[in-house]
Amino acid sequence: MTASNFADIGACLFDAYGTLFDVHSAVAQEAGALGDKADPVSQLWRRKQLEYTWLRSLMHAHADFYQITADSLDHALAAHGLDDRELRERLLELYLTLDAYPEVPQTLDRIRAKGIGTAILSNGEPRMLTAATDSANLRERLDDVISVEPVGVYKPDPRVYELGVERMGVAAERIAFVSANAWDACGAAYFGFQVIWLNRFGASPEQLPGTPKAVATTLDEIADLLGC
Repeated sequence: MTASNFADIGACLFDAYGTLFDVHSAVAQEAGALGDKADPVSQLWRRKQLEYTWLRSLMHAHADFYQITADSLDHALAAHGLDDRELRERLLELYLTLDAYPEVPQTLDRIRAKGIGTAILSNGEPRMLTAATDSANLRERLDDVISVEPVGVYKPDPRVYELGVERMGVAAERIAFVSANAWDACGAAYFGFQVIWLNRFGASPEQLPGTPKAVATTLDEIADLLGC
């Protein structure tokens, strides 16, 4: 897949959690307190976080992403027999300032230098996204940070992707969308974005409607695909 396959791109939207930000970095900083439960807790926390977004969307029982993040952490800690209020609060605070993957700043700079608009389109609520982008010094590298909160539903509902079209003022077929979450990549492709699935960890493709146009393993490859 070459840059010619992504001609006439006017904007590039990025998922945040798992794509720009390492969702396991919060637990990594508390590995000493969690011991051999660190990885299982982190994995379950992330899995339940995603499940709760989908389930609440189906139930029409929206809660913002911070509440979902707290609820899913509570489930993960309880499932591993951990009852430590101070640890819980530290983990939630750390989640606000997750580590960005090291190639993120340079990738955004390269894309913007090409004249392509950059933005985050995320399940995160505005306070979380502001904290994360500020902590990672990304805010000046983004034209917009778009939360699902105005529509009160989570990805892969098409209303979320439509927010990206409205906020960027660019037609869907001229928007490149990047996500490390295969299900999100499928949802965005089904909606009509030009999707690059950032398959960081060699996952198997999802058997869902919507096929990404390209697959990359690092964000550096995204800039290459866009001809930056």
